[in-house]
Amino acid sequence: MIPPLNSLVKYDNPVLVNSARDKKNKGKSKGQLPPVNDSKAPTQTEDILNSILPPREWTEDGQLWIQYVSSTPATRLDVINLQEQLDLKLQQRQARETGICPVREELYAQCFDELIRQITINCAERGLLLLRVRDELRMTVAAYQVFHHIILILYLT
Repeated sequence: MIPPLNSLVKYDNPVLVNSARDKKNKGKSKGQLPPVNDSKAPTQTEDILNSILPPREWTEDGQLWIQYVSSTPATRLDVINLQEQLDLKLQQRQARETGICPVREELYAQCFDELIRQITINCAERGLLLLRVRDELRMTVAAYQVFHHIILILYLT
């Protein structure tokens, strides 16, 4: 099985979902058998993570697969590996070091999402605040892009 998109965001192993009904039930227990105790529902942190970074879904050979973002806390080594993976992917995908570069933008966005994931696991409130910062930055960049296009159109006419 080939999971979709290689990402800097850490995900759990994919889970096979047979039908829409199974998908609904498995989404509540991350596709695993419920534990022996009665804690079938995901934790509040998992709910927050799933709302920030929704599960990836894809169909392969007529079967639906789902992959949830990992709720495993990050270690120092995980952060160091993330930085090394970012540098490696920037180099592999030949991202420009300066100026506008969609490849660099995409990889840094993935890195930011992974940092949000890591921080949310340790402190949900801090992760949600960082999510607000990320979203505000994205809106600001989008506004500058629109402004840039308007200026370009006015210049060319």
